Amino acid sequence: MGQDTLRLGAFFYATGHHVAGWRHPSSEADGGLNLERYVGWAQRAEAAKFDLVFLEDGSGIRDSNLRSSERTARSAHFEPVTLLSALAAVTSRIGLVATTSTSFNEPYNVARRFASLDHLSGGRAGWNLVTSTTDAEAANFGEAGIARHGDRYARAEEFVDVVLGLWNTWDDGAVVIDRASGQFSKPDGFRPLNHCGTHFEVRGPLNIARTPQGQPVVVQAGSSGPGKDLAARTAEVVFTANQTLAEAVEFAGDLKARLPRFGREPGDLKVMPGLFPVVGRSEAEARAKFEALQDLIDPVVGLALLERMVGGFDLSGFDPDGPVPELPEAEGAKSRQQLMFDLARREGLTLRQLYLRIAGARGHSQIVGTPMQVADEMEARFRAGGADGFNIMPATLPGGLDDFIELVLPELRRRGLVRTEYEGRTLRGHLGTRPPAGFGPAAPSGSGSGTKEGR
Repeated sequence: MGQDTLRLGAFFYATGHHVAGWRHPSSEADGGLNLERYVGWAQRAEAAKFDLVFLEDGSGIRDSNLRSSERTARSAHFEPVTLLSALAAVTSRIGLVATTSTSFNEPYNVARRFASLDHLSGGRAGWNLVTSTTDAEAANFGEAGIARHGDRYARAEEFVDVVLGLWNTWDDGAVVIDRASGQFSKPDGFRPLNHCGTHFEVRGPLNIARTPQGQPVVVQAGSSGPGKDLAARTAEVVFTANQTLAEAVEFAGDLKARLPRFGREPGDLKVMPGLFPVVGRSEAEARAKFEALQDLIDPVVGLALLERMVGGFDLSGFDPDGPVPELPEAEGAKSRQQLMFDLARREGLTLRQLYLRIAGARGHSQIVGTPMQVADEMEARFRAGGADGFNIMPATLPGGLDDFIELVLPELRRRGLVRTEYEGRTLRGHLGTRPPAGFGPAAPSGSGSGTKEGR
């Protein structure tokens, strides 16, 4: 797959990305706890030649101020690495990316978990590295609240170094399994890590051999300054939220300008912002689909979603038809809070208008229109350097995913913007990226090859 083609992720949110999607007849509302549903969605995406499946996760029920029925709808879902291990058995080419936080895990466990997924899938694993952002998550681990933003990223910086180091404690070919000589592995084929840092002491080596990709692909979702530095140093994919073409171009340019400091090139990292499409064969049909979803939003749920997006502040005392209030900077998702404020100011939105505006995309780019209009927007961002691909966020599953596959993909293929067949077998091979400098063998940018296919 060339550098002039889009990468595509299928971002599965079990109830659909629209906050009321689970209430719509085009959704399989029990999907969060139904493996057969996920199998169907993943196989649809693989048949359509998506690069990857992407799963979000948190360490608890984050929407703690929603009504109990709504909390369950948004939070009752499988642990993502466990789920992707099952999906590895029923797919063969599509990448499998799961979110795991550095805030309430240990590096050794995470390194082992994703190395196992890479082996199980034949080299299709990716780790979406995040820091936890809510006090509700912290409370599940005996903490009064989340750590300060800078402290979370300091831990994340060291965390990812340990994980990358552990993945590389084994050499290629260290396991020989020579029955005649009695040698199972080369005695010098693996070694301790002996990491001793501010946050972690980890001896190593990892108790699983080097993986088919050499190491799983690292994905990063932070868009703050520290988040961009961490991504430039360690990630191969960045998942982000941009509202306008100008914002997208500025973000991607800023991020890729940081790469040379870490011995990396622009092709080593792909920027894949979220995209929430609602597609119809006509603009009127698309608008009708979208309004049907909007009509299902409970005002309590809409306001609670906005409260989480702006950092967990209680907005119930403000006039919903008044302006968005000035709020202090959050310790949670700083970049998402700023995006909300910028959107409200730019479009002059009230609180009610803002929660209706983000009810589907949650701050990501939203397009309601025809296949040509969706493809035009995607191509414009791609050609301008604002995106290397997109993480597609269906409003409902499988309805929204089917609409994108059946209506938009043919238009993108007509323009030569997406693949028609898989060229390789690994996630890194699909993406054409390289591991960060100093961690493992690095293939030429875009080649999708190394000491093993697709590394």
